[in-house]
Order: sequence, then C-alpha cells, then structure tokens
Amino acid sequence: MARTSLPSTSLNLTRRAMLWRMAATLGAMGGGGAASLARAAGTPVRLSSSGLGSAGSVWQPLYEQGKINSNGLDVAWVGGDPGQVQTQLLAGAVDVSAYGALGAAEASLRGGDVVVFGPSLYNHGRWIVPEGSPYRTPKDLRGKRIATLPQASDTYRHAQMAAALQGLDLKADFQVIHGPPIANLALFSRRDVEAVIAIEPTATRLVAGGAREIARVGDMWRDATGDASPLFLVGHAARRQWITENRATANAVTKLYTALNAEVRARPQILAQFHAAMGVPAGETAAINLLPKRLADIYATTWDKSVFSGLDRQIEVAVKLGILARKPEHLVYDPVVHPA
Repeated sequence: MARTSLPSTSLNLTRRAMLWRMAATLGAMGGGGAASLARAAGTPVRLSSSGLGSAGSVWQPLYEQGKINSNGLDVAWVGGDPGQVQTQLLAGAVDVSAYGALGAAEASLRGGDVVVFGPSLYNHGRWIVPEGSPYRTPKDLRGKRIATLPQASDTYRHAQMAAALQGLDLKADFQVIHGPPIANLALFSRRDVEAVIAIEPTATRLVAGGAREIARVGDMWRDATGDASPLFLVGHAARRQWITENRATANAVTKLYTALNAEVRARPQILAQFHAAMGVPAGETAAINLLPKRLADIYATTWDKSVFSGLDRQIEVAVKLGILARKPEHLVYDPVVHPA
C-alpha cells in the first residue's frame, strides 16, 4: 500500500464561522448591524466538524448542499480530529461537539458539565491487520504495536472497554500508539504497527486495499454483554448551561443532525458522492464503492429510552472495569425525546 501524506489538522473555519465571528464582534461593539446579520443568517451556532478520515466529515458538505432544513440555524463548522473535538467544547471553541457517554462522564468527573442531547454515530471501531498477517484475533496481538485514536476519544474508550470485557488490557497488553485517523493510516501503510483500531472510512480504505478486519468493537461489546442494540458511540453534546439557556437552538441542532443522518441512511450513495470530504481519494474506487455498504448503518437517528438504557449500561460497565473512577452524580445525557 502506498505511503500516505498527512494533511494539516489545524482549525479550519468556514465562511459561516467568519460571519458568526463578525456578528459577535459587532455585538460587543454595540453596533446595530449584529442583530441584522444574525436575523439574516439565522441563529448562529458553532458545530464541530470532524476531520479527514472520520464518518462525521460527511455532515458539513451534506448540510452545505442546502437541501436539508437548517431549522433556522446558521452553522459555523469548526474543524478538528476525533479527540480534539472534545477539547474544543471544553475550551469554548464550539457550542456543540461529539461526545459519548464515557467521554461525557469523564468530563463530568473532572468538573466539565457536558451533556449529550441527541444521536450522532454508532460505534465503528474495527481491528485491522495487513494482508498476509498471521494474526486472527485481538488476543493474537498481545505485546505488539498497534495504532488507535487519541485517549480522549470515545472510540479509544470503547475499544478499551470492549477489550477489557474480552480479558485484554489495551494499556498493559499492547504497545499502543495514539493519533488521528490519517496518521494511523500512515503508520499502518509503512508497517510501523502490526494492527490498527481504525474508524470509518479509514477501515474501509484499508479493507479495500487488501487488509483484513479481524474484529469489530461493537461485536466485542455485544458478545460480552448480550446487548444486541447498536453500541452508541457519540451524540451531539454541549455544556449543560448552554442547553438550558439555548433550548430552542439545542432542539434545532438535534433536528438537523437527525435529518442529516436520516438522509444518509435513506440514500447511502451520498457517502460515495462525498468521498473526498471524508478523506477517500478519487483513485481509491474500490473503497468508494464500499462506503455505502459498510457505513450507512452507523448513522444514528434514535434518541429514546432504549438509547438511554444503553448509555447507562456503558457507564456502569466502565466503572466496574476501572475505566471510569466512579459514576457521575448527574446524568450525562438529556433524557428528553425531542419532537420531530
């Protein structure tokens, strides 16, 4: 497999982000133009935009097509990689970001009151080994170098939890290298690691190139717990105070993400259409053709009691395994089923 050059992971603000900043600046100066700009553009909200090599990177181009109801929002997309988007929310760089139950619980225990208030993605972590590798299961890789996402990402926390349920300790049993998806792809391509716990669409790129998928994190969770429901990875989240003060905007954000995900599930070919935005080069036709088949079902649209029960269970298991020090005092999700 060819070496992969690494893209810049610096923040990338779109034109809408600049408009949002202009409105904020005018408001601070007391200018009447701020209100006019906000009314013309809709309610401004800063959403994290996943970087190349992430399933969430399809949302921004799909939204910017203008075919999905914006629900009165003027969205400023702020770029970041998995793991980074969580810190962006804590730092106040965005209003809404991707968080899972474990990430929000960890933030809560550290004093950051983060609440997940709607669905985004089911788990799509895959254990991948090179073509011709002798390893058939994660247990075979004990003592080997593997690459995965940053420790702050919910993908890593899920991989750690699922591995522990299989009797494996990611920190003790493996030599783990953490990095964004594109960096991990480069390590894998150079054979600097024996395996990668990859997310989509990076996993599909590797499989299309001849690599083998030996396990899925969601399947490992199901086999250990008996829970057949999709393993909820991340939803859109914000600080509790922001949700309280901006309930109408929060509801609009939920409607927007649900509509985007519903569109992907209804027309999976969208994933092939936006392959470049997802980090899949035009020359990788095999991977592009696989995207609709492999990714469509990871886009979540359900936010109800069954999801809440699953989130509670994740936290309970993580506490028992020592991945979380203790259970947070407050719910890390908003148990409100928003109107469609």
